[in-house]
Amino acid sequence: MEKKLNYKDQLALDRTKLANERTFLAYFRTAVVFISSGFAIIKLDLLNELKDLGIALIILGPLLILFGITRFFVMNKKFKNYTLD
Repeated sequence: MEKKLNYKDQLALDRTKLANERTFLAYFRTAVVFISSGFAIIKLDLLNELKDLGIALIILGPLLILFGITRFFVMNKKFKNYTLD
């Protein structure tokens, strides 16, 4: 069932959609930092005692991207129920 919105509510929904995109990009950016930091920790000889942390970061990065993608599409699906009258 579609819910009818007036123009002011439609603008608010547009802002919410943009916020959803920014949130996804924040998840993506964080995941890239996790993965790159994990590889840097593993490659640097000075940080041998932190190799487990590096491996954990490399594993968490893709999981974070998957969570962000899932959240992005779930929220977008919720927004499709609204239309401008």
